[in-house]
Amino acid sequence: MSAEPERLPSPYLTGLLGRCPRCGKGHLFNGFLNLAPTCDVCGLDLTFADAGDGPAVFVMTLAGFIVVGAALYVEVAYSPPYWVHLLIFLPLTIIVCAGLLRPTKGLLITLQYANKAEEGRRADEG
Repeated sequence: MSAEPERLPSPYLTGLLGRCPRCGKGHLFNGFLNLAPTCDVCGLDLTFADAGDGPAVFVMTLAGFIVVGAALYVEVAYSPPYWVHLLIFLPLTIIVCAGLLRPTKGLLITLQYANKAEEGRRADEG
């Protein structure tokens, strides 16, 4: 009699909401970007999670498109002085980056768990 494979919740939804990749109920984060050591519901050890610089790269790229596109539009349409650009787009950059960083980090960690991703090894290392 074979055991049924573990049914995981959607890694996309749980990651974006910052939930545990195994149960979908516990919190993934302790604070804004610090990972919890374990899930407070199912006890999953979260020390495997290492998103590295991936979330920051994705967020900077997306925020760059949004902010630079908006700044170009404002410049062409209204030609405001530079201090207006600074007043509008510096806070917008901070808000967009801070708002996207946590969901992106959660998404990459839950996808890492769902796909059983691990550090690569050479074939001759055994």
